[in-house]
Amino acid sequence: MAIIDELRTPLYFAAGTADLAVRQARKVPALIEQLAAEAPGRIEAVRKTDPKAVQEKVQEKVQATVAEVVGVVGGLDTDLKKLGETAQDLALRGVGVAAEYAVKAREKYEEVAARGEETVRAWRGETAAPATEITVVVEPEPEASAADPEPAADPEPAADPEPAAEAAPKPAAARKPSTRKAPAKKAAAAKADVTAE
Repeated sequence: MAIIDELRTPLYFAAGTADLAVRQARKVPALIEQLAAEAPGRIEAVRKTDPKAVQEKVQEKVQATVAEVVGVVGGLDTDLKKLGETAQDLALRGVGVAAEYAVKAREKYEEVAARGEETVRAWRGETAAPATEITVVVEPEPEASAADPEPAADPEPAADPEPAAEAAPKPAAARKPSTRKAPAKKAAAAKADVTAE
């Protein structure tokens, strides 16, 4: 059964991805209308902008970035041992971050697969939640044994004309209450079966 689930999950992921893509595609016309409404104002703002002012702003940003890079390079510690420790620390942090992202990616994958499973059920017209089957274990009542004989109601010999009547089940009021109980393991297993399903 696990193999089937491993094969179904990528298919459900694909169906979930398709469903999300369709939902996002429905938003595109509204975005196009919004951009079309904002475009004339933005184009007019670009036309009114002075190219010399833009060039000065770019030069200032480039100079600030160069000064920042020079400051970082000049402040680097030339001690190789510290650089090695820093590199090792950064590598360990990178592994931790990569593991965290892998866990997050797996969670998102499973979320999209679950969405795809719901989508496939909707396409098929099935219910959203699978039906739960409840199983109840019923144990037969113990029969009377030779160690526990019933009191004889009639001392007549076995030549009774109604032998079939004795073999028939007795009414509930005439039955003796059972003193034997099912073992605790069977009861616990029955409860576990009911709750697991």
